[in-house]
Amino acid sequence: MSEPPVDEKQALETLKTLRAEVAVRSNRKLQARPGGLMEFVRYFWSVVEPETKLVEGWLLEAICAHLEAVSFGKITRLLINVPPGSMKSLMVNVFWPAWEWGALAMPHLRYVSFSYSSGLTERDNTRFRRLVVSERYKELWGDKYNLEKEGEIKITNDKTGSKFASSVKGIGTGERGDRVVIDDPHDVHKSESDVVRIDTVRWFRETITDRLNNLDESAIVIIMQRVHQSDISGFILEQGWAYCHLMVPMEYEPGREPFNPLGWKDPRTEDGDLAWPERFSPEAVANIEREKGSFAYAGQYQQRPAPRGGGIIQRNWWRPYTEAECGKFGVPWPKFPVMSYTVLSLDTAQTEKKQNDPTAGVVLGVTRDIWENRRLILMWAWTERLELYELIKKIEETAKKFKIDRVLIEDKASGHPVAQELRRRGRIISDVLSHNPKTRDRADFGVQLVTPDGDKVARMYAVQNLFECGLIYAPAESTGMGDFLFKDWADKVICECADMPKGTHDDLADAMSQALSHMRALGLATLPDEDELEDIEERKYRREPNPLYPAYGGLTIMGT
Repeated sequence: MSEPPVDEKQALETLKTLRAEVAVRSNRKLQARPGGLMEFVRYFWSVVEPETKLVEGWLLEAICAHLEAVSFGKITRLLINVPPGSMKSLMVNVFWPAWEWGALAMPHLRYVSFSYSSGLTERDNTRFRRLVVSERYKELWGDKYNLEKEGEIKITNDKTGSKFASSVKGIGTGERGDRVVIDDPHDVHKSESDVVRIDTVRWFRETITDRLNNLDESAIVIIMQRVHQSDISGFILEQGWAYCHLMVPMEYEPGREPFNPLGWKDPRTEDGDLAWPERFSPEAVANIEREKGSFAYAGQYQQRPAPRGGGIIQRNWWRPYTEAECGKFGVPWPKFPVMSYTVLSLDTAQTEKKQNDPTAGVVLGVTRDIWENRRLILMWAWTERLELYELIKKIEETAKKFKIDRVLIEDKASGHPVAQELRRRGRIISDVLSHNPKTRDRADFGVQLVTPDGDKVARMYAVQNLFECGLIYAPAESTGMGDFLFKDWADKVICECADMPKGTHDDLADAMSQALSHMRALGLATLPDEDELEDIEERKYRREPNPLYPAYGGLTIMGT
């Protein structure tokens, strides 16, 4: 069977370059030369994709340059986050292994490839085999090695090299490689399942290093789109592991420069510039964003598992409580105004162990500004892993400091002992107060177990309009340049709310939505149109005042 035709002039030039590489690249430590893997892709593209035209771009060249860095021993850990349609499977599982076996004269290398589905890696093994048995490939390197096994799951050669295809948590115990390739470990359709995602991350952490032939020289290459802040990429970044990170959002966002020891920089300079306009036009990208929605687009295409500015709750919806704003509440900075009602909302942890989520507490107060508009102010927030006695002490100290009226605790197993102990201590305090008036500065508050309606995401959506209408304030300080920065503890709450439902943590966000739902149920967190309707109803049934005595010409007749 003849090979698909290519441009004759281009083919001759590329063939000359590839033959030159054969002559000089016997040492894997040599520096990359012009052409390299990208030139290999150009020459053999029609073998792998005979019906599709190769559309080039700097994104492809960036992927090639980073894979070459692995080949020449510059890095052994590589994390690549690129949008769907970036030819990532073809690059890492088809062209790159064939290039190393042939052009770099390293047919002894062994590859172990994982994806969320074994069908994907087996598909790539089929395409890899098609490439290395092609007439064009054999013309260059047919005398360097011979294939011994050519199955979809495993391909081997007579130089001890192999390419093994598997899936996350699939078969492969005992299979080790010089290159462990993880291509899309998360199924996009299951990414919001905490159980599936956590299990996948655990598999990565506990088993991948066991798949390396040589812990010092063997490489791990991960190429994927982001699906959640706690996906495998998020785990690596949060742990601070020294992976060379190639991160390419579809639309450029200045200031997002990941750790890259190779010194690679995104060549774009203008906010919104596209990564691959030759392949994805502005119209196509706009359609993708509209059809996928902000969450899916932000993760899969922008490599940011929450839309810029926030998802359900936008960052810019929070109002800064600054020194300039204090005048609107009639108090000097940095005091809070007098609150008509204050709650401490808790999201309690299962245990105090480090592997569990911490207990989160949010203090929220309701007040009115000088125009009698009702406002809600975030007064304090914290997350700590505490034993029961320490947690009770923390709650009582917070309640005393902020004059808490009610402590809200989610009605779940870990919340019951906290509520019981607070109520028990509350009765003791009440007895002490009745006999010793001098102790009246002790905390005195109600305790309420809250049964939530719906899941965490639904609860946040239920209070979304309170943020959107600008009713929620958080302490901030002016930068002196017409801007402001929220307090660190407040910014943590704001970030968690903005990242839902894709965030790594949501304890503070859940405590916040619980507090707002409680305020809403009491009629203390009302929207502007609701206040207006309430005022209309009040005026409707309000009797117009009548003078006690009739007045004539400015004189009041008081009778005889």
